[in-house]
Amino acid sequence: MSLRTLPLLFLNLGGEMLYILDQRLRAQTIPADKARKVLNDIISTMFNRKFMEELFKPQELYSKKALRTVYDRLAHASIMRLNQASMDKLYDLMTMAFKYQILLCPRPKDVLLITFNHLDAIKGFIQDSPAILHQVEETFRQLTEIYGALSAGEFQLIRQTLLIFFQDLHIRVSIFLKDRVQNSNGRFVLPVSGPVPWGTEVPGLIRMFNDKGKEVKKIEFKHGGHYVTAPKEGSFELYGDRVLKLGTNMYSMNRPVETHMSGASRNLASRTQESIAPNPLAKEELNFLARLMGGMEIKKPSGPEPGFRLNLFTTDEEEEQAALTRPEELSYEVLNIQATQDQQRNKELARIMGEFEVMDQPRQSASKGDDLLAMMDEL
Repeated sequence: MSLRTLPLLFLNLGGEMLYILDQRLRAQTIPADKARKVLNDIISTMFNRKFMEELFKPQELYSKKALRTVYDRLAHASIMRLNQASMDKLYDLMTMAFKYQILLCPRPKDVLLITFNHLDAIKGFIQDSPAILHQVEETFRQLTEIYGALSAGEFQLIRQTLLIFFQDLHIRVSIFLKDRVQNSNGRFVLPVSGPVPWGTEVPGLIRMFNDKGKEVKKIEFKHGGHYVTAPKEGSFELYGDRVLKLGTNMYSMNRPVETHMSGASRNLASRTQESIAPNPLAKEELNFLARLMGGMEIKKPSGPEPGFRLNLFTTDEEEEQAALTRPEELSYEVLNIQATQDQQRNKELARIMGEFEVMDQPRQSASKGDDLLAMMDEL
């Protein structure tokens, strides 16, 4: 497991989240000034300096539910609200899109190009906000500084860590199904055509060398694909041609996007549900959330500006039906963490969680403050 995976996971999933929200804001004809405010608030929170400092510290990946909690807070960093079913769909789309990109990544190092594609698109959302743009560019510089010197082996470990994180997710996405890059069981189709990784040759030739390193024989074979040489390497600079298209916005054209659980995913979910038994990593995961959320500065709505609800489904009826049919094991509403009796930690977490309170939802009784699970429920 690589200790350098979390920033790449967070930034790429965050980029996908912004793509989806931008598409839905346009589809629901939300006024331009409100849509711009939502994206600006979320991006500003996402790239907050203190938050990034915590994120870039070497650390192991945590559970999907722990990360989902962070994205839930992030999605509600502005005047927009999502209900549970829409938040579930948003997270499903985010995770499946990035899983697809990691699977098709030509070289392990190209995960950095995928990240830069997301950051390039995010910069496009905030061209009229120089202060937020500076935050994003500062994160880009951090990525270049930390990951620019990593070896191919270290990038391979990062890619492997990401694939392990996503390996049990097989959610069908309509765009992928229509483009025939995903099968009906939720698994992706790996292509046998297109450019080969930069620095490699098109398959089809075996060279044999003698003990002096001189080539003595060539054998050609049919590889069954339609490969071509990569035209050039993608740019790792702040501005440049990334060449690789993975990580760009696939929602730039208005296309309805649906998600469906495959039968295999439902069966797998019932077997892999996080245990309610005491987990030795629970306290560490709690510390992670406290640190990470403590670095997020959520701007509470000010003034008379009203909030609005965003629906990731075509109609309210579809949203309600999705909430009823989603397997309980795949709901991320509650973090299944065993509470510790560390009063100081509980108070600190309660303070941090209080800063993330969604203002238009009634807060439950404060008497539950000592119970960590209840605190998570109150979010």
